[in-house]
Formats: sequence, structure tokens, C-alpha cells
Amino acid sequence: MAEYQNIFAQVQVQGPPEMGAVEDVDLRERTKGTSFSSLFGWFGNAQLGPVYLGAFGVVSLATGGLWFFLVGISFWVQAGFNPAVFVRDLFYLSLDPPGPEYGLGMAPLWEGGLWLIASFLLLVSVISWWIRSYLLAEQLKMGKHVCYAFASAIWLFLVLGLIRPVLMGSWSEAVPYGIFTHLDWTNLFSLTYGNLFYNPFHALSIAFLYGSTLLFAMHGATILAVSRFGGDRELEQIYDRGTASERAGLFWRWTMGFNATMEGIHRWAWWFAVLCTLTGGIGILLTGTVVDNWFVWAQEHGYGAEFNYAPANTPEDFFPYLPPEN
Repeated sequence: MAEYQNIFAQVQVQGPPEMGAVEDVDLRERTKGTSFSSLFGWFGNAQLGPVYLGAFGVVSLATGGLWFFLVGISFWVQAGFNPAVFVRDLFYLSLDPPGPEYGLGMAPLWEGGLWLIASFLLLVSVISWWIRSYLLAEQLKMGKHVCYAFASAIWLFLVLGLIRPVLMGSWSEAVPYGIFTHLDWTNLFSLTYGNLFYNPFHALSIAFLYGSTLLFAMHGATILAVSRFGGDRELEQIYDRGTASERAGLFWRWTMGFNATMEGIHRWAWWFAVLCTLTGGIGILLTGTVVDNWFVWAQEHGYGAEFNYAPANTPEDFFPYLPPEN
């Protein structure tokens, strides 16, 4: 029996490059060169290429690159063209949307106009990449599962930067481009609308976030654990169940109390991940447009615990569990 190989003791076998499907596929926009990377081979397939971009891929990379350039230029200007200041303050620099006084109109370049231009380019880039993923799946006669999962993430992206600001009547409601300013926006958003933790769609989103990470981790671990029995060849195990899938299914039934097939676990993980951004987008969209204060909403609808609003006059009112004085 061959010695079991894993990521720490792995033999990389390199043969002729795999050029992919060629029937009913437009090969004119696909690169012909390939190479191999030993570093990438530690984590997955070591082969690089062939690469297919197509018209929408080129548009996506061009507009995405321009967005990155504009955000970087704004940071560079804020740093006074000083490399040391740029590196020191990188996490604090921010390209902000226009102020509320501009509404949904165009603002001067350095008062939010640059944010509007960059956001338009980013929107074109993301949508173009989605169209590219859809066309490639169609060309390869695949299902559209990746496209729909990507669309769920784009839904949250659109709610934050386009749909909700339009409904609120101001670009100032959108998220700035910056590391800490993005976190500050999230914190202020929650404080402004009565604590986002009382938003039930936020709760669902977090549940699906944690759930999807748990499912993906368990699935990956289970397949790696039975790869010595051929479990990594999942398609073969689906239509011709062998000892790997038998052991994996038995392990899941014993530990989780329900069975997950080689095919079914991917549906579980797909739905959990998609519903994370889908419910999150709904929660953000309802905030400020339908619900002005999630804490009050939770009190009125029995979602949150009831609080006594009587004024506190003694230390015991603030700290009811203080030990008695001697």
C-alpha cells in the first residue's frame, strides 16, 4: 500500500498540461501557454493556464483596475505624497461618498465626486465579471450554481452601495472605501438604527455565516480524512459508492445525527453560504427605509427581551448582584 500523502508530505506529479474542454468552446480568446507552480501545488492544482478572459473579462479587469487606481490615488493625496505616511496611515485612509447636502447628485471631485466615479467603475467591473462567469458556465454546459452564488454576494454589495442609498435619497448612506472607516461606518450604522443585533435578518445572516463555515470545514475535513480510500474522487463515490463514502457517511451519522451524502453536503453548504449574504442584504435594505430603530422594533414585536425603563437611583439598581456590605 502506497504511503499516505497529505499537504505536509505530498508528491507533486507534473505531466502534460491539461488544456480543458475544446468541443463547442470558443478557443480564440483562450491563452495557449501554460506553466506549473510548485507553491500552488501545495494547495491545489499546480498548473497555471490556459486563461480565458473574453470581452467581459477584459472590461472587468480594466474597470476594476481603474477603481483600484482611483482609490489608491485618493489615499496618496491624503498622505501628502509621502510614502512613509502612506504606509503608516494606510488603514486609516478613506475615500468617502458625498455628504448629505448633495443628495443623489454629482459632487465636486474631492468632496465625493471621486467616490462616485470609482463606484461606477467598480459596479461595471463586478457585473461584467458576473456576466463572464455566466457565459463560461453556459459555454461549458455547466449548471449556473456558481453564478447564482456570486449573485447573492453582489446583492449585498448593491444594497450597501447603490439600492439603499437611492431609496434613502443620499449617496452619503453608502459605505466608504477604507479599512477602519468601513468598520466605523458599520458601527455608526448599528448605533444610528438602534443596534443591528436586534435585526432578525442580521441574526439569520450570522447564523448562515457560522453555519456555512462549519459545514465547509467539516466537509473538507471529512473528505481529507477518507482520501486514503479514494474519497477525494467524489464524483466516482457519488455514482459508485465505495468504502470512502460509506465511512464518511457513517461518521456523519454518528457525530451529527443525520446523513450527508457526497452530493447532498454540497447543497447544504451552497444554501448556507448563499443565504448568508441574501438575508444580510435584506436586513440592511430594511434599515432606515422600513425600520428606524431595531431595538424599539424588537420590543414591540416580542423579538428582544423586555427592559424596565424606570430610572435607576441606587447602586443596586445598576448592579443588582452586588455583594451585601458587612
